[in-house]
Amino acid sequence: MKKILLLLAAVLLIFPLQAQHTLKLMSYNIKNANGMDNVCSFQRIANVINNAAPDVVAIQEADSMTNRSGRKYVLGEIAERTQMYAYFAPAIDYDGGKYGIGLLTKQIPLRLQTVSLPGREEARALILAEFEDYVYCCTHLSLTEGDRMKSLEIIKQLTASCKKPLFLAGDMNDVPESGFIKELQKDFQLLTNAGQRTFPSPEPEETLDYIVALKSTANGFARIAARVLDEPVASDHRPVLVELRTAEKADKIFRTKPYLQNPTGNGITVMWETTVPSYCWVEYGTDTTQLKRARTIVDGQVVCNDYLHKIRLEDLQPGTKYYYRVCSQEILLYQAYKKVFGNTTRSDFSEFTLPSPDTDSFTAIVFNDLHQHKQTFRALCKQVQHIGYDFVVFNGD
Repeated sequence: MKKILLLLAAVLLIFPLQAQHTLKLMSYNIKNANGMDNVCSFQRIANVINNAAPDVVAIQEADSMTNRSGRKYVLGEIAERTQMYAYFAPAIDYDGGKYGIGLLTKQIPLRLQTVSLPGREEARALILAEFEDYVYCCTHLSLTEGDRMKSLEIIKQLTASCKKPLFLAGDMNDVPESGFIKELQKDFQLLTNAGQRTFPSPEPEETLDYIVALKSTANGFARIAARVLDEPVASDHRPVLVELRTAEKADKIFRTKPYLQNPTGNGITVMWETTVPSYCWVEYGTDTTQLKRARTIVDGQVVCNDYLHKIRLEDLQPGTKYYYRVCSQEILLYQAYKKVFGNTTRSDFSEFTLPSPDTDSFTAIVFNDLHQHKQTFRALCKQVQHIGYDFVVFNGD
């Protein structure tokens, strides 16, 4: 077992807290960059995307090497102007080239898959892009409800075995109250606000564009914002944007090891820091197989959703060895009636013994005037690492 010693707090504020993780998802039917003013502008579409600063964009209605687009790779033109990677999935042959959907991404996907979907008026497509922590899918569904329903079945089959959070984005060509969207919601959770209209862009009357999450994988993130961007000219659709708070990996949640303070009376205080806001508790006992749980409760409420954690263990027996470990579960969303949790991590077991009443001697180490001098502190620690001391005092800090 490792002994975690006392009063190390003085050096902990040297290092900055880790930033919380966010993920921005966007979907945009760009109408091949042809605006409502009949001007084709790749830069204008790129400006909309750059201003939103998404991590990934699902693009619908894009040409590749068609005559009407001047034999240009439209998605590539926009990618160059946004400094993102482009992935195109043709749905049909058109005007000497191809026409379909695409993705713009900040990161290179681990895997890409393109699947054909049914469409009576024109064939449709689906892109599945797997990243390290999630899967993002782009589509532009048929104008025919029967084809949309068949497409949904295909999508459900393709995504059924997915373990990572999976998001589906695109122009669904249907309104929120439709039978198709209701069927979609049996397996997918709407992340965009269906009450915010997206089409036609000058004065939107219908919601056709969505970002949804597969319910079976809808853990490890919390939605913190969803909006339709106010862009009435660049395309006939307005883009939708969702911002998520994503879970930290379990092995990255602890910022410090636990440390002990105030061994007074029959109690001791356990403290530690996390890189993310967390719900925390201490598991302790004289036997690692028979543990009690302690939390900090004030006025009937558990104190949580913070980075610095302080839990008092009471009614301990002096002279008795105790084992303990600290436990932290990330809080992704903390609201009055809604809490969303991320991963949970537990420290290794450490041990402590409260002084016995008949103890007539002890060994203490005092550090004077460190004032956040990390190198000095580390050098001094090496000098005392073989001394069996009972506690440490930081003086002058």
